[in-house]
Amino acid sequence: MIAHHVLFWLKADTTEEQKAAFRNGLQTLESIEVVKTFHIGIPAPIERAVVDTTYTFSLILFFEDLAAHDVYQVHPVHKAFLDEFRIYFEKVVIYDAE
Repeated sequence: MIAHHVLFWLKADTTEEQKAAFRNGLQTLESIEVVKTFHIGIPAPIERAVVDTTYTFSLILFFEDLAAHDVYQVHPVHKAFLDEFRIYFEKVVIYDAE
């Protein structure tokens, strides 16, 4: 099993309408057939020194194996999301775990 956790920091001047469009764009990724588990989130209201709440959106995907992860990376839906929405984020951090 591969966990793919992506944290997005959207640009400061991103409007609420653009944030909604970005979230809808993230939602399209759930349709990719190799995605086993899917979750979109925003920072939880937890205040602890070790918790980072500076990101805008969190995306967590689970894949059966590395081969499925690799299919996702080149999938047309994933590429379309990046092509349309990469202009909105100033930073992205990805954690992959097995």
